[in-house]
Formats: sequence, C-alpha cells, structure tokens
Amino acid sequence: MKISIKISVITLAAISILSIQSKAQTKSASPGASTTQSYTSGIRLSVGADAGVPVGSLKDNYDWSAGGSVQADFPVIKNQLYAIVTGGYNNFFAKTSSNLDDIHMIPVKAGLKFFPVKNVYVQGEAGASFITNKNDLGFSKSAVFAYAPQAGVLFNVGGKNYIDAGFRFEGNTKFSDGGKANNFL
Repeated sequence: MKISIKISVITLAAISILSIQSKAQTKSASPGASTTQSYTSGIRLSVGADAGVPVGSLKDNYDWSAGGSVQADFPVIKNQLYAIVTGGYNNFFAKTSSNLDDIHMIPVKAGLKFFPVKNVYVQGEAGASFITNKNDLGFSKSAVFAYAPQAGVLFNVGGKNYIDAGFRFEGNTKFSDGGKANNFL
C-alpha cells in the first residue's frame, strides 16, 4: 500500500515538473517574413482546492470533505479535447455523533476533457482512490475504483490564467466487503 502511494505521488510530481517546464516558442510565418507567431506546447497545469458533500450512505457518518488536487491537461485536439491526469487528497470529516475517524483518501485518475464551447467543458475520469487510514476505520480495502464525471467553466483572470469553476460527482466502490458505494458531490 505505502509503495503504491509513493509511486503515485512520484508519477504525479514528474508530470507536474514536465508540465511546468514546457516553454513558448516563436516560429516565422515564412522565411524572411517580419511577423512571428507565438505558440506553446499546450500542456495545462492546474492546482486547486476541493470541497465536497457526501451523498448516499456516506452522508450517514460524514458531514463534508476538503482537499486539493493537481491536474495536467495534454492536448489531443487543439483547444477542444485534452487527455487529463489528476491526483489529489480528500479528507472526509466524520460527524461528531458517529464516533468514527475521518477518511483520508488519495485519488489518482485519468480521463478526457472536452470543450464543446470556448471555456465550457465536460470531462470524465476513472482511476483509483487509496485510503491511507483503512486500518483505523476497519476497512478491508486500501484501494477502490473511482470515477468522476464533471462539468465546468473557465473564467479568464488575465493572460493565460483562469479560474476553473466546476461541479463533479465522484463515485467510489465499496471500502469493505458487504459495504456500500461511497459517493460525493
């Protein structure tokens, strides 16, 4: 378990470093022409805060979640379709009446992001969520299948900087044999 978490974190860090190091280049329109056109590698990197509300059986013992994520978008079709890789951390806060510990999860997912209209997107991801404190919670599984459809809008705040406002449903399979799915918005 600890080895798979370390591998996931190292892979995510490597992708982040490669994304940050992509540089803009200039290209002449034609030999001897006086105009130039700038273009970049197209890789997008985003870092953000996540907040969530448990739904279904998860809401019985947990009030809300907070965490963060890092996402790299790799262009497939310029400005329209991207392959994405996401990693993060989520903490689900136990209700005080439940006498349970918080759930600590590290989701690692990959998928596609499609822009049907400029700055408006839909995306779908699938991967795994790693539960880092499964023994404290009495769970039988340390990793579960995760999937997440999402829709959102990018708001330009100047230059190539955007604020991403998105709405996501994230589903996780059973943490224990005989348990129920664990989902949140």
